[in-house]
Amino acid sequence: MSATRHQLLSEAKALLKAERGTYFKQGALGVALCYPSPYRVGMSSLGFQTIYRKINELPFAFAERAFLPDDEALMRRLRMPLFSLETQRPVSEFSVLAFSVAYELELTGVLSMLALSGLALRSGERPQHAPLVVAGGPLSFSNAASLEPFVDVVVQGEAEELIEVLLRTCEAYASKHQVLSALARQPGFFVPGISAAQKRFDICKAADAQLPAYSQVITPHTELSSMFLVETGRGCSRGCHYCVMRRSTNGGLRLAPKQAILKSIAPWAKRVGFVGAAVTDHPHLLELLEENTLAGREVGVSSLRADRLSLALIQALHKGGAQVLTIALDGASQRLRNLLERRHTEEHILQAALWAKACGMRHLKLYVMLGLPTEEEADVEELAGFVVALSKQLPVVLGIAPFVAKRHTPMDGAPFAGVAVLENRLRFLRSLLHGKAQLRCTSPRWAFVEYMLAQCGPEAGLAGMEAWQRGGKYAHWTTAFDKHALKPFLACRTAEPSAAPWPQVESP
Repeated sequence: MSATRHQLLSEAKALLKAERGTYFKQGALGVALCYPSPYRVGMSSLGFQTIYRKINELPFAFAERAFLPDDEALMRRLRMPLFSLETQRPVSEFSVLAFSVAYELELTGVLSMLALSGLALRSGERPQHAPLVVAGGPLSFSNAASLEPFVDVVVQGEAEELIEVLLRTCEAYASKHQVLSALARQPGFFVPGISAAQKRFDICKAADAQLPAYSQVITPHTELSSMFLVETGRGCSRGCHYCVMRRSTNGGLRLAPKQAILKSIAPWAKRVGFVGAAVTDHPHLLELLEENTLAGREVGVSSLRADRLSLALIQALHKGGAQVLTIALDGASQRLRNLLERRHTEEHILQAALWAKACGMRHLKLYVMLGLPTEEEADVEELAGFVVALSKQLPVVLGIAPFVAKRHTPMDGAPFAGVAVLENRLRFLRSLLHGKAQLRCTSPRWAFVEYMLAQCGPEAGLAGMEAWQRGGKYAHWTTAFDKHALKPFLACRTAEPSAAPWPQVESP
């Protein structure tokens, strides 16, 4: 047993040894910055890295990172507490546990990390001297209510400045009750049991001077393998009806100045990824790509809008090492894309494929949602025909995700298509493609669980806790949803496919 413990600690030290930019710091107030997915995922999160740097820049505080273990069962068998990466200290010894949560299904990662820390899952069952448990991250822009039974505070929105407010409040008061009472009065913080319900979606915006966010730690052991990330802007100028980060969120698209982006890139970076909700809307993107390529760096872009592509842009990406052109197709047909207010057409995507072929790209990757309201078999047939036509230009990889309606978008409350419906449409699509494209599909079952957590309140979190305690299988989730009589779950039993478009309105 001791040899296995030693192995886990050695693996953590090996990860540290491969990193560049790690903080090794101590201070009066320690924060265990927790990511409820494995290291390779968490270290690909620009927001997580940004908050890590912001905390360590404060003179009175320090942050160490903790991640969901790859082998939770082994940790439990060894009765080994969850520990921080930097010093391998139990996270329960820190003053604050701060979770960065990207999306709904990471709820189980939060529960696992709390359990491995030796802390009670429910916030009300933890003693006053227990660490303050905080959650923030991208999920707070849509609906973090499922986390409320388990955390003391939800940090809502962009946290670059909120994190200092949080930690200075922790420093100023002696008791957890005083800290929570003070935070409940501050914008950007929701304290379950204290804050008024209408404050639940009080999403804060960081000052534009905080842009751009950029990487702190570079490591080969991530999904993006040693890539230095920098955002070109925050938010979006477009009004896609399904998207949380649309033009009505936090002031829409806020561009980072070109020089600020270049200045933030570490001189030693060999690979640079430009990220954001609308990277191709930056007016100087081509210059950013070309200048970094001239400096001998590989370059990449997180999201490409087909209607903003050009031959010069694709050439710059290919020259910078890109071998795959990735585009979000979204709706299966042009009719659905028009309803979504996606301003691109099949002609845009076909032209992009021709440019990519001319530049020597290896294949085209498209992302599409199935199960949108009003979707019919004819829409799927249109998708298949278009993909087959594209495959004559370049090999196509088609990423399929079931549509999941998010809160605070015009499609909030839209029904889930149904697991059986989605599975049938996937089979139908596969039969139409005749092997002309590689399909990578998100599970309709887990998309339904995501839908329930996205649409419901704290009671869905409690149902999730019961499902997780029973083993976390899909049947455990549906049993728990049924037990808690969650309205969206009950409605999905008898719901007919949506026959009318969703309201064409801006979200508040």
